[in-house]
Amino acid sequence: MKSYGYYPGCSVKSSSKSYEKSLLLVMKSVGAKLKEIDDWNCCGATAYFGTDEKMAKAIASRNLSLAEQQKMDDLIIPCTGCYLTLKKSQEHLKEHKDDNIRAALDEAGLKGGDKVALRHPIDVLYNDFGVEQIKSLVKKPLKGWKIASYYGCQLVRPYSDVDHPYYPHILDDLMVSCGAEAVDYPYKTRCCGGALTGTVEDVGLRLVYILLAEMRNRGANCVVTMCPLCHFNLDVYQSKVIKKFGDEYEKSFSKKFEPLPILHFTQVIGLAMGYKYSELGIKEVMVEPKALLKAI
Repeated sequence: MKSYGYYPGCSVKSSSKSYEKSLLLVMKSVGAKLKEIDDWNCCGATAYFGTDEKMAKAIASRNLSLAEQQKMDDLIIPCTGCYLTLKKSQEHLKEHKDDNIRAALDEAGLKGGDKVALRHPIDVLYNDFGVEQIKSLVKKPLKGWKIASYYGCQLVRPYSDVDHPYYPHILDDLMVSCGAEAVDYPYKTRCCGGALTGTVEDVGLRLVYILLAEMRNRGANCVVTMCPLCHFNLDVYQSKVIKKFGDEYEKSFSKKFEPLPILHFTQVIGLAMGYKYSELGIKEVMVEPKALLKAI
């Protein structure tokens, strides 16, 4: 077993519990042991950087210091919002050895934080274990699954060390290794609207519609995500989007706007590995992939 530190973040412990359920099962299957940071705190999310950047970096950096003090070399971060927040904060720690953020950490008895490697689980699965190992663990190939892999905007930009910033491929590769067909479409990294669905709903719904319409029109019968907020927007708001834009879609593409199952990528890999959908939290999504489940 290879050991990793683990920073779950707030969403994975609340609204996206099914993501964590499936993540822990998949990681165990490939031989990864996750140790959760003791006494971790909310990262502040990316929105906090727009209101108080110094405080945002300080509270995020606390997690990095704790990880380093708890002797974690690699830190798995499943939420891309948390990943980006911690990444920005760590970059600050590396570039500013003496400033008020470092002073705040020192006052709390916290040191370091700039050495722990920050990893998204897709990066760990693809680069540490590999497509062939995932393929070797597949017990139920996803025959008939036409998957649109949605990467979102925060994992590959502004940092592009995980995958290509405009045309990423590693999630598609993993879906293919599970026996699915990867649906190619141009909006893999287009923003889903983030928090706009809850603040300026009309704008948020339009952004979600653009994604879902393109995925559906390209032949997808399932969508996989890597971010709790992306998943929430596409899954929870899909019925509103169809109600609001159904006529527009039908007029544009001459077919009915049918709902798509929106799953966490670890749920899909877990299904292919043979785990039951109840173990993976698939009953918790708004649109269950009933026909696709029957196929396997």
